[in-house]
Amino acid sequence: MTNPLHDALYAPLAGQGRDLLHLPGGGTVSAGDFHAMAARAAGALMAAGLEPGDRVAVQVPKSAEALALIGGAIGAGVVFLPLNTAYTAQEVAYFVTDSGAKLLIADPARAEALAPVAQAAGARLMTLGAAGDGTFAEAMAAAPEAAAVARRPDDLAGLLYTSGTTGRSKGAMLTQDNLLSNAQVLAEAWRFTDRDVLLHALPVFHTHGLFVATNTVLLTGGAMILHPGFDLDAVIADLPRATAMMGVPTFYTRLLDDPRFTRDLVAHMRLFTSGSAPLLAETHAAFAARTGHRILERYGMTETNMNTSNPYAGDRRAGTVGFALPGVEVTVTDPDTGTERPQGETGMIEVRGPNVFAGYWNMPDKTAEEKRPNGFFITGDLGRFDADGYLHIVGRAKDLIISGGYNVYPKEVELLLDEAPGVLESAVIGVPHPDFGEAVLAVIVPAAGAEPDAATLQGLLRDRLARYKQPKAFEVLPALPRNTMGKVQKADLRARFAQRFTNGGTA
Repeated sequence: MTNPLHDALYAPLAGQGRDLLHLPGGGTVSAGDFHAMAARAAGALMAAGLEPGDRVAVQVPKSAEALALIGGAIGAGVVFLPLNTAYTAQEVAYFVTDSGAKLLIADPARAEALAPVAQAAGARLMTLGAAGDGTFAEAMAAAPEAAAVARRPDDLAGLLYTSGTTGRSKGAMLTQDNLLSNAQVLAEAWRFTDRDVLLHALPVFHTHGLFVATNTVLLTGGAMILHPGFDLDAVIADLPRATAMMGVPTFYTRLLDDPRFTRDLVAHMRLFTSGSAPLLAETHAAFAARTGHRILERYGMTETNMNTSNPYAGDRRAGTVGFALPGVEVTVTDPDTGTERPQGETGMIEVRGPNVFAGYWNMPDKTAEEKRPNGFFITGDLGRFDADGYLHIVGRAKDLIISGGYNVYPKEVELLLDEAPGVLESAVIGVPHPDFGEAVLAVIVPAAGAEPDAATLQGLLRDRLARYKQPKAFEVLPALPRNTMGKVQKADLRARFAQRFTNGGTA
């Protein structure tokens, strides 16, 4: 028996002298050295008492050693649980306890705060720092290179928790085949080869940077320029060495704000992709005008990896996420009945394929609620297919506004507001209203130097939207609240403006 994910991503690196990782400060790690590092990480995990199927929770800075730890977990058959580096000790406690992790590996700077967490959960605590320091780094240095253990395609490889914005955070169980099949599909769809050098500025605690970016490059024999995070000066300095970049919309808006970001700077680049949050059509157009490159937008989520993509060769349409990837089925259904909706109508996006997760950790009822017997996963995202088959994401089902008994899809309103003069971006939410149940509220971020006027904005929408879809009020903020992957946190906005039309608020 083999270990499919290890055999495809890590085993081929053994003995290769080519540069695999380009590190901050100018250092490099060869493919062969990285393979050895990952094998020692596997040995260190085994020496710490972990067996195949056990969980290791990891909250560490991005580094070559952190990537090797992921490879070591895969080789050792240990289920890898990455944690956002911004999580507090209290938040980490939930994940470690819920997952039953035997080992928690943390930044040395957080060891004191997390020691009680590990102790309370019955887990061992080790450390790994950005500079390759810490007790786990020492264990890696002392460990022998362990051979990969046998695993089946349906064995768990990763346990990634959702954000928990609508309740208790859920652990999505991702199998070897979930991860490997998606990497194989993306490598072909986006035409990655051993000649590619990916500028990697994404975090590695999220599926985008952890699996989409890293696994695709490992599978195809390319190289990565590792950045701890998105630093504008560092990215601009390293773009001439790269052929591809995967990012979130904020990466691209920040680049466009800098005059050094020119067509000449990226003339040699092959591909820019965007995901994790919607890319404004304005950003898409501005990027193309500045660089000659059209950003390739795609759609995925924690539970499914990647589902759809705009075409590599073909029309990459702003405001859409393209077509279903090979081997993946995507349908739009009536949320109440599950029956397929006609082309052009908005409904619930459902996905089926080898990329779809095995279920939620210790939540069989929730799994049954969101995974149909026929294998389709109910994503919670609302969307529609246009006449040419491109998928448009309308929003999250939980963000749907029901005002006076009518459904309002926030994205429809936001697209019009984002086009308005003086508006940089917008977020449309539903908040309690004594007459309508929910009222449509628009939160506006003004463009630099602009002061959008509510009456003017209302006038722009008057003839373009039905009355019930038009915002009953406008709020102005300097920026929208976002998570680490750039997604607007509408739950925060709903909480902030919950009393806008009640307790003396006015319509």
